[in-house]
Amino acid sequence: MEKDMNFFDLCVLIGRAIGRCCKFLWDGILYMIRLTYHYWWVVVPIVILGIAAAFYLSRNENLTYKMNAVANLNGCSIQQFEQVYAPVRAMQMLPEGADITPFVEKRIAYAFETFRVIDCLDDGYADYIDFNKSSSPTDTVEVQMQDQICLQFRIKQRNMDKVPEIEKALMELINSNTALQRAYVVYLQNLREVAAFNHTQAHKLDSLTTHYYFSNPSPAQPMNYPGNGVNFYGDRQVHLFLNNIYNHQEHMQKFDNRLQLATAPVVLVNHFAADKDPVNGRLKMLAIFLLLGWFGGCALAELIDKRKAIRAWLRGE
Repeated sequence: MEKDMNFFDLCVLIGRAIGRCCKFLWDGILYMIRLTYHYWWVVVPIVILGIAAAFYLSRNENLTYKMNAVANLNGCSIQQFEQVYAPVRAMQMLPEGADITPFVEKRIAYAFETFRVIDCLDDGYADYIDFNKSSSPTDTVEVQMQDQICLQFRIKQRNMDKVPEIEKALMELINSNTALQRAYVVYLQNLREVAAFNHTQAHKLDSLTTHYYFSNPSPAQPMNYPGNGVNFYGDRQVHLFLNNIYNHQEHMQKFDNRLQLATAPVVLVNHFAADKDPVNGRLKMLAIFLLLGWFGGCALAELIDKRKAIRAWLRGE
């Protein structure tokens, strides 16, 4: 009867599998080194070609950068925005008369993507952008903001002067969508009503505090508030509404800022800015093409080394 596998046996099994994989990789590297030594006249030229290709693809005018910008969604949901943005991401089925179409068709701007904006404190302010797409919509620690999204596209260094035109054309295409405009109208109306209500409540709160600050009874006479059963004497009542004033002022300022910024269905918080490091940096491309050249040279050397066996196999011998 076979013994049931416990956790220790599972760890041993996994460790042995990892060990066999490491040994296989090490033996493969040693074999490639021997092939390089015996057929250096095949491997070295291919490696040199790989290095030349790396230098060509990473020359200054050919450097590719990721351009990022955060957008405010005024009224529409992220799902609605994604539907409108889908033709741009797919780089097809764009309107012929749209200003963004020539930039996309000529691949001046390409690899359009969207990323969620994360609010770790859940206070309505962005903390970071999830470029790795590792967050979950149900995560309560890294909350995905529902009114902000990050837009990204790639562009070469030689076309960097066209970024303002691409940004303007992209926003015109998005904001011309009928569904987003309808959602924006409803959102703007509700936002104005909330802002007006906040100002009305602020006026009422100011009147109430003015009454208690400047129309106080005699300091010797206690003021009884049956709501909490606490008596206030003299200057202690000055702090009665102070926290309420600060909290309401912050709340009112937040909605006033939203109203000022909500000038279109989708508004960029910042202009498109390039990442610090290019996608095809010289060191990165050298490492990639050096390895590709070595692997390709070793593969060709292996074919030469086994040419007799391959010829016999092809002949059916």
